[in-house]
Amino acid sequence: MATPAQRSSLGSLIFLSRWLQVPLYLGLIVAQAIYVWQFMLELAHIFSEVFLHGGMKEADIMLAVLGLVDVVMIANLLIMVIIGGYETFVSRIKLDDHPDQPEWLSHVNANVLKTKLAMSIIGISSIHLLKSFIEAPTILARDNGFDTLLWQTIIHLAFIVSAMALAWIDNVSVKHPPKTVDAERAPELVGA
Repeated sequence: MATPAQRSSLGSLIFLSRWLQVPLYLGLIVAQAIYVWQFMLELAHIFSEVFLHGGMKEADIMLAVLGLVDVVMIANLLIMVIIGGYETFVSRIKLDDHPDQPEWLSHVNANVLKTKLAMSIIGISSIHLLKSFIEAPTILARDNGFDTLLWQTIIHLAFIVSAMALAWIDNVSVKHPPKTVDAERAPELVGA
């Protein structure tokens, strides 16, 4: 049987293991920088095509801009995971008095983070689905084009249903928090 000191040491080691996530969040910051670079390259490409090479068709501009919006949505998702995940699972960031503190950070927890991530994924999926619908004539001309659009729509609807389920679960858990058992009444509750 473990002594109290050993249990305390084991508990401390387990608690300290949360810091192993820091390299993961730092890696996501690098991924964020890559997305910023990708955004700037795509923006330069659009600028070059429109102003230096005679222009682009409206549909091509719309698709290119949707690509930029997609990059921004993914970057927002990364920020939520980096800040929210670090705050929830590693350590407090302590931005209480900072004027730029995101509003959602003041009440972040695992459920709120999951719901926000699900909503971001729906936004990203919506952008991809919109791009596919704009390119529908080209996609439908392929042998499996209809199946491609159908599956993209089904997957998007699955994301929506999942987000609604997460929001419902969060709502139910807030309305009905887990009940704590009074230590003095515990024996009589077990006997009941």
